Amino acid sequence: MSALFGTGGKRLVGMVHLGPVCQGRIALDDVIAAAVRDATALAEGGVDAICVENFGDKPFYPDRVPAHTVAGMTRAVLAVMDAVRGGDAVIGVNVLRNDILSALAIAAATGAGFVRVNVHQGAAVTDQGLVVGKAHESVRYRDQLAPGCAIFADVHVKHAAPLVARPIDDEARELYERGGADAIIVSGAHTGGPTDPARLARVRSAVPAARILVGSGATPETLPELAPHADGFIVGTWLKEGGDVARPVDPARVRAMVAAVRAIG
Repeated sequence: MSALFGTGGKRLVGMVHLGPVCQGRIALDDVIAAAVRDATALAEGGVDAICVENFGDKPFYPDRVPAHTVAGMTRAVLAVMDAVRGGDAVIGVNVLRNDILSALAIAAATGAGFVRVNVHQGAAVTDQGLVVGKAHESVRYRDQLAPGCAIFADVHVKHAAPLVARPIDDEARELYERGGADAIIVSGAHTGGPTDPARLARVRSAVPAARILVGSGATPETLPELAPHADGFIVGTWLKEGGDVARPVDPARVRAMVAAVRAIG
């Protein structure tokens, strides 16, 4: 956590969306080459962190992924780290849809600084069916395997709804105080969807001591409204060419977003 948030100011996390990992549709070497290209653009543009995610593995497994996914993602994370070596960007891992144990294993093997988990506690109805959080396992696994690795956990994660409707304030408070999350992510309803500033403010009010990240929809135009309630922004879609999530990272957009984040402090 200190490596990402220790020096103050708002933080920008750029996404590396991997293609299909070891599925035969695209050679793994090509998937890794695209990841290195995007990571290089992000690092050279000045992002504070890069999160490597198996975005191309749709349809996602609801929890544990196959061994070949873990192996391929480990190769990709190591390649990204090698490509941006010497820079300041912290590298993180997200194994979709909710395999934090594999993400932590990859972090332990590579030295990644954080992992993201979509459903850390409680249960959510998702496009993969019912996904149940297992903070009781993952926090202990992290402490055993990768004690320096931070856990970034979503509250009311996108592409999902809580199994039982509960106030986002309560769920955020429990994620932080009872679930051991190191940072809480607040997103819109879908990938690239705008994050509601009012929901973000409610989470900030519920857990004023927590690190809060905007998980989707941040643009240079929306930053001023979101920034008072957030410590940082995770941006994937807007940083791509034309704002199209399926296209490569656009270096000019990265520079523009970094400048906008720095401008708001």
